[in-house]
Amino acid sequence: MKVGDKAPLFEGITDTGEKFSLADYIGKHNIVLYFYPKDDTPGCTREACAFRDNWNLLQGYDVVIIGISSDDVESHKKFKQKYNLPFILVSDPDKKIRELYDAKGFILPARITFVIDKKGIIRHIYNSQLNPENHVKEALKALEMLKKEEESIS
Repeated sequence: MKVGDKAPLFEGITDTGEKFSLADYIGKHNIVLYFYPKDDTPGCTREACAFRDNWNLLQGYDVVIIGISSDDVESHKKFKQKYNLPFILVSDPDKKIRELYDAKGFILPARITFVIDKKGIIRHIYNSQLNPENHVKEALKALEMLKKEEESIS
């Protein structure tokens, strides 16, 4: 996957046990899709809480946040409740979504964030295992760029 590619569509199950389809959001919202290794581990918790702590700011960009790991629905549910996460977590136990986005990693599953515009085009990719909190900062920069582009068109 690279910037400019069309975001692959996928379906999964959310932390509430409901079916999720990325296609339902394309054309309606910007999307931040972030892959992380494991629920309730130090780096993944810092990353999720950074998205949570910037929730109000993120909402100014008409964005849907989706976190994806291979954890099961029950693990996602506990993780979301424990840290009061206001966004969707999708379970990818067979790692098929990860493969679609080439977000496999080496020793650990990759920590990688994709910013997808309303047309379904990948506009920014940030890949860093070592700086979990920077994922939200990078997403915000990309969303600000998208907002400026939208404003210049209208």
